[in-house]
Amino acid sequence: MSDIIAAIATGSSPSAIGIIRLSGSGAIALADQVFAPLGATRLAAAPDRSLILGNLLDETGRVLDQILATVSRGPNSYTGEDTAEFQCHGSPAVLAAALQALFQLGARQAGPGEFTKRAFLNGRMDLSQA
Repeated sequence: MSDIIAAIATGSSPSAIGIIRLSGSGAIALADQVFAPLGATRLAAAPDRSLILGNLLDETGRVLDQILATVSRGPNSYTGEDTAEFQCHGSPAVLAAALQALFQLGARQAGPGEFTKRAFLNGRMDLSQA
């Protein structure tokens, strides 16, 4: 489970907010490659569970959206691994472009229930909770 997984955590229909989640060893460093904070705080230096305002970038560095990002470091995250989350506008085109950038940088598409599976395997929840 050392690979980085990424997925859209909200529905695929257009909405006000769309969330992209990443989990795995190196997830925060990978998220930093597509996130340009509007202040001085990079995600790697951000405190856990604090919101950082910035721009979400595609793989060429073009701005896709202005977003909020947050990180949670393992073992105190949902999955027990380092995680990052992007809270974007809910445009399916923006979410798809962001995911594509993450995939090109080495993340892979999370399978159904894979975040919860990792939480179970890392002892963050028991089988009945999963």
